[in-house]
Amino acid sequence: MSHMHKSFTIDEHYLNSLPFPAIVVNQDGQAIIFGKPAEQLFGISATDIKGNTTPFINENLLRELSYETFQAILHTDESTYIDKVQVVTFTNEKITTALLAKPFIEQGEPYILLLFMLPELMINSVSNSGTLINLKQGLDNSFMTVTLDHDGFILECNAEFLKTSQWTPKRVIGKTFWQLFPDNEVSEKITNTIWRNLNNGHTWQGEVEKITKTGQSYWVLLTAIPTFSLETNEQQFMLIEKDITKSKTIQHQLEKIAYIDTETGLMNAHRLEKVISNMIEDERHFSFVYLSIDKFYTLKELHDQQIDQSLIVEFTNRIKMYFQDSTMARINENDFVVITPLSEWFIQGFLSYLQQHPIYSSNIAVPISISGGITRFPEDQTTFSQLMKASIATISNVREAGGDKIVSLSKATHKALNRKALIEKRLLQALDQKNLKVLYQPQIDVYSGKITAVEALVRWEDEVIGVVAPDELIPIAEETGLINNIGSFMLEKACEQALIWKKAGLDMKVSINSSVREFRDKNMAKSILEKLTKTGCPASLIQIEITEKFALEAEAASFITQQMRKLENEGISFILDDFGTGYGSFRYMQILPIDTLKIDKTFTSSLLKSEKTQKLMHGMVQLGKSMELKVVAEGVETAEQADLLITYGCDAIQGYYISKPATPEEIEALLVK
Repeated sequence: MSHMHKSFTIDEHYLNSLPFPAIVVNQDGQAIIFGKPAEQLFGISATDIKGNTTPFINENLLRELSYETFQAILHTDESTYIDKVQVVTFTNEKITTALLAKPFIEQGEPYILLLFMLPELMINSVSNSGTLINLKQGLDNSFMTVTLDHDGFILECNAEFLKTSQWTPKRVIGKTFWQLFPDNEVSEKITNTIWRNLNNGHTWQGEVEKITKTGQSYWVLLTAIPTFSLETNEQQFMLIEKDITKSKTIQHQLEKIAYIDTETGLMNAHRLEKVISNMIEDERHFSFVYLSIDKFYTLKELHDQQIDQSLIVEFTNRIKMYFQDSTMARINENDFVVITPLSEWFIQGFLSYLQQHPIYSSNIAVPISISGGITRFPEDQTTFSQLMKASIATISNVREAGGDKIVSLSKATHKALNRKALIEKRLLQALDQKNLKVLYQPQIDVYSGKITAVEALVRWEDEVIGVVAPDELIPIAEETGLINNIGSFMLEKACEQALIWKKAGLDMKVSINSSVREFRDKNMAKSILEKLTKTGCPASLIQIEITEKFALEAEAASFITQQMRKLENEGISFILDDFGTGYGSFRYMQILPIDTLKIDKTFTSSLLKSEKTQKLMHGMVQLGKSMELKVVAEGVETAEQADLLITYGCDAIQGYYISKPATPEEIEALLVK
């Protein structure tokens, strides 16, 4: 072959340095150069291809690659990534792999470099830094690449990633893997799956939504690979990404236009929303039945390959047979909605129907479990959004109880859901308008009898909803992500007030409650210290109260602990709040920089009613004292409770016996008394 004697920029030595089997083909599809890994994989030597004019594309290796696709690759200026393609070796073995095809021109003639990116080779190939460099050199021009450390912090990234994500190296290095994705339930589920796979030594590949520095959404085809650095002797992870935003946008537009789920033939969520809106407008009564397949991905992994038709198609056929003449939709991969006038007992009978008409895999019935919710219009909810939210809440309740049931929520629960939705909406407006206020509940030091600290508590009285108590407000704020906004607001107010009291000669500490969600942001400690600098408040006047749930997560996440220690070093102290109500492990008390234990008010309230509670309370106080921690009891309402707690050794007490949460002026009046 005359082409063999050309002076290639990409030669055999280059192919051998790549971590994947690679070959170079000419415009006729004939192999020109084989790398050593390719010879081993495909069962042929370089000498065997000399003089062989048979095209390796279409007729040998890549029979599935059409002539049109090959020509398109040949005449493009960009690399082409094909997610799955079947390769037939010279020993007739069939291998499924990802393929990267990179066209180039040498001496005026077109060629294509083909890299066969087998997942197992990806894992092995990046086990040393030298190979990692070669891998990056081969991929940087075509892919975005990001390297993470074992905790998920970004160590480095390439120019392609920076260009698409709009980050600068200075700003993105040190961010976490999770901060590259939208803050919603779908992303949380996907990122947790990716992270679990990586930590188990497995690669993960799929389409995911990410966000730029400014919060703009974009889509990538992501391959996440576990690696190991011999330089640092630590686990690392590599993300290889291809921007597919354009094709995804077109796909979404087509889906919205078509309104049809292609796999099942059912309407999709976009179409369902329109149908529901029309039915609501016409005031038609109906039941909104939400059906979700439990443990779907596990079932699919175990059985989907053995079923003649896909698991979803078989399941859809049974929905169509049982709910005849009803409106049906597929919401996502494993969730369906049926709109029906049928009675509740008939809807619940679908579970029995599934048992009587099972889906078979290799002559064995697939054990399908369904969690379902029935929401009625207009009795329960009155908008499409409310119907969906109520259904998701129902599914969550059913799964917590073990799954495999179709149930309705009570009227009281629907009323609570409606209130929750209203709170979410109004809270956004309240934060914009700074319509929240802060009250302070004092603590008395039992030795001096003086108020030495106050706890800052958020209060919100909305003109539409009325008073929203913290016990109701905080969980909703955490769930919606607004807790960060509230936390920032509370910190600033606490700093300002602590400084006012200090200037007035009142050396009083102010404690604020913090959520673990806030500390998942690696810059939390920095933000707190910046707020202190901005307000001029000494760090020693601020205390941060954390829950046992927070402590348990901080124990497992070293970067949270590091942030806490950084704040402690600056003078901020930490209080373990609600002690005794959370998790049983005390290990975090050894690891975390906790200065104070605050025993939960549930124990205080039953202190005089139960001898067992008295012994338990006494034991908790002694535990704290033995660890040289300050012990505070909250929820103290009577002198009898206070006296008993003082005999146990409590350092401070807090509760209505001292004062309800009060304004700064009321606190100052108490100090005079």
